[in-house]
Amino acid sequence: MQDLPIGNISFTTFQLNGFYSLGEWRRFLFIPYFLMFLLCTTANSILIFLIITQRALHSPMFVLIGLMAVVDLLMPMIFVPNMLLNFLFNWNQISLVGCLMQIFWIQFVGAFQSTLLLWMSLDRFFAICRPLSYHKHMQITNFLKFIIVPVIRNGLLHIIMVSMAGKLHFCMKNEIDHCFCEHMGLVQLACQDTTFNNVFGLATAFLIPIVDFIFIAVSYVIIFTSVMKSGKSSLKALNTCITHIIVITFSLVFILTAFLSYRTQNNVSPNSRIFVSTMYILFPSCFNPIIYGVRTKEIRLHFFKLFNCVKALTL
Repeated sequence: MQDLPIGNISFTTFQLNGFYSLGEWRRFLFIPYFLMFLLCTTANSILIFLIITQRALHSPMFVLIGLMAVVDLLMPMIFVPNMLLNFLFNWNQISLVGCLMQIFWIQFVGAFQSTLLLWMSLDRFFAICRPLSYHKHMQITNFLKFIIVPVIRNGLLHIIMVSMAGKLHFCMKNEIDHCFCEHMGLVQLACQDTTFNNVFGLATAFLIPIVDFIFIAVSYVIIFTSVMKSGKSSLKALNTCITHIIVITFSLVFILTAFLSYRTQNNVSPNSRIFVSTMYILFPSCFNPIIYGVRTKEIRLHFFKLFNCVKALTL
C-alpha cells in the first residue's frame, strides 16, 4: 500500500488485492476461473452462432435468448482477463479512470440480464395470453416502447452513480480488496461522507433488478393463471417460462447475496464475499446457455444437427 497522500492529493491508482490472504495458493485460482471463462465464451458463442445462422431460430423469443448470450459473453470479458493476469503475474494495478470504467460497464451490461429476462417474460405473456396479437406486439416498432424506457433507465442511473464515485476524494488507502472494481469496494476507500453514494447505490439496485423482477413475477402470475384456465393447450409454451424462471432464480440469488454482503453487518469472510461477487457474474454467464440449450427443444435439435455436421467433416 502506498503512503497516505499529503494535503488534498487523492489516489489515482489502486491495487486489486482479492484473495491475497491465500498467499502462494492464490495463483492456482487461475485454473478454475480460466475453465469457467472458457466454458462461458464457448457456450455463448455456440448459442449466438446457432441463432444467427439457423433461420428457424429467428423468432422474437430466440432473438432475445441470443441477446442474453451476447450479454453473458461480454460480462466476463470486462474483468476476467485482467483477473487471470493478476493471479499469474500479480498485475494488480488499475487507474481511477480504468476502475470507474470497469464499474460502469460491469453494472451497465449486467443490468441487461434482468432487463432481458423482463423482455422474455413479455414475449411469453403475448405468446400465451395474447396469441392472436403476438406478432403485432412483437414487431420491433411496437416492441421498442417496452425496450427504450429500461435502456434509458439503466444508462442514466449508472452514469450518475459512477460520476458521483469519481468525484470522491480517496486518501484512506489505495488497496481494493477485490478482483475487480466494485462500486462499494471503491467508495469505501473515500475519506469523506459517502452516505449519498450508498443511498444512490441502493436506489439503483432497487430501480433495476428488483423492479424488473417484480414485473417479471406479475407477468408470470398472469401467465400461469391463464394456462390453468385454458387447460393443457399452452403447456408447451409454458415450458419456456419454466426455463426463464430457473435462470431468474439463480440470477436473483447471486445478485442479492453479493449486494447484501457489502451493505450489511455480517461475519462473511473477505474471500467468501469476493467469491460470491465473481460467481454473480460468471455463474449465470456459464450456465444460462446450457440451461437454454437443454430445456429449449428447438435450440437443442439445431445444436445436435450442428454437432453431427462438424463430426462428419472431421471424419
